[in-house]
Amino acid sequence: MNLLPDQADLLLQKGFSRRQLGRIATLLTAGAGLPFYNEYAMAQDAQRRAGRGAGRAMDPDAVRINQNENPMGPCKEGLEAIARIAPLGWRYSAGNVTSELSKAIAETEDVKEDHIAVFAGSSDPLHRVSCAFTSPTQSWTMGEPGYGGGAPAFIGSKVTRVPLRADYSHDVEAMVKADPNAGVYYVCNPNNPTGTLTPRKDIEYLLAHKSKDSVVLVDEAYIHFTDKAQSSADLVAAGKDVIVLRTFSKIYGMAGLRAGFAMGRPDLLGKLRPYGVGFMQTGAVTGVACAAASLRVKNLVPERRALLRSIREDTFAFLDKKGVKYIPSEANFFMMEVNRPGGTFADAMASNKVIIGRVWPVWPTKVRVTVGSQDDMTKFKAAFEKAWA
Repeated sequence: MNLLPDQADLLLQKGFSRRQLGRIATLLTAGAGLPFYNEYAMAQDAQRRAGRGAGRAMDPDAVRINQNENPMGPCKEGLEAIARIAPLGWRYSAGNVTSELSKAIAETEDVKEDHIAVFAGSSDPLHRVSCAFTSPTQSWTMGEPGYGGGAPAFIGSKVTRVPLRADYSHDVEAMVKADPNAGVYYVCNPNNPTGTLTPRKDIEYLLAHKSKDSVVLVDEAYIHFTDKAQSSADLVAAGKDVIVLRTFSKIYGMAGLRAGFAMGRPDLLGKLRPYGVGFMQTGAVTGVACAAASLRVKNLVPERRALLRSIREDTFAFLDKKGVKYIPSEANFFMMEVNRPGGTFADAMASNKVIIGRVWPVWPTKVRVTVGSQDDMTKFKAAFEKAWA
């Protein structure tokens, strides 16, 4: 993709160099092949750099609990919607499937349809936000450790990382102090990789203390796994300077189907428009249809949340008995302390056919583990016994 002259001029005015413009064009066209694109790509890249090899993770006998996927998979109603729409896959847009998803989102989140933009997952709009609102002088300010800083750093925007509080929530006062003129204040809630929550009052603090041209970006990819977090969707409905991201990859079990959306005022969503192929990359019609059907299943989220919580708490009880320290998580993953280089421990687990997740540089002796099925976690415990010894 080549940037249009108006796009290039705007980015140059924001302080990007022509070389950085090339990186922005690369981000917008080849993002899926870049290491920061999504959980899958980053997990694979981490394995390659550590020398563990992606091939072992693809072993059909291996337990893969490294990418925050949900083994429950798409719901029955979603699969039925895929079957109905698949014969129309020869069309670029089959019927009103995207508008049906937007309508379902509007009803579920109580926001207007023009405040919703459907994407192929949530990584696409996250990257567009970095292009639209950050620059070499207007930073992407985020918690550390956290998710989402790869794209702004790649294109040449300033990235400001602020340590989490002692309770692992975002230190919003420190974020504003670190850069009062940031272009984006990014809050992943629950946070990836800690699975911890940032209170609603802290989101409101950012909105009250940010500069007038910046936005607060709230990534709610994992919010359905907890009943203790308050969504920021109502702040969107109230017209605040906030954009909320959601994905169907997590609790809905649709990581491979690629469906997600952004919520924000129409003028904010409009600023994302130039930074992609077409206005909105809505993804495959199968994923969109599955997402729309899934949203209308009344008890899907609470039932899955309860099952995941049961498996997660059982795993925590196991770690407690072993004296292993971990961060209590509200999501479908957790960070645990292994008292050695995290990659070394991950190698030991992989040798027992259990593939666990990434290591964040700021916490070199902690590793992230996805909560899989009960069978997955039983195998995790068995491999852990050997690796821990």
